[in-house]
Amino acid sequence: MPRTAYSCGLEAALDVIGGKWKVLILWRLHEGPLRFGELRRLVPGVTEKMLVQQLREMEADGLVSRTVYPEVPPRVEYALTDIALELNEALPPLCAWGTKHIARIAARHLGDDAALPACAEAGA
Repeated sequence: MPRTAYSCGLEAALDVIGGKWKVLILWRLHEGPLRFGELRRLVPGVTEKMLVQQLREMEADGLVSRTVYPEVPPRVEYALTDIALELNEALPPLCAWGTKHIARIAARHLGDDAALPACAEAGA
């Protein structure tokens, strides 16, 4: 059943960025437009099907724009919209918190504390 109202802004925000991949896609697009293949390489573990699905949902929510260039072969780029750029301002503190606690989180969830967060690679 579709949601009819939100009890707080956090619910609305989580509705558009919920799931495992959307925040990582937002993070990777913050430096500029990317082609599908580039984005897939930068988001390790995401399947092609899931990336397509997530990008479509983000486009429908107004977070991502899709530009198709009339070339042969066709070139498609994905970029953040203005509201997504505004939303991205919330990600560095979240990444900093994850980086601070990564060893404990990895030990609990992965059984390994050697994981390098994607946000650290991007300079957060």
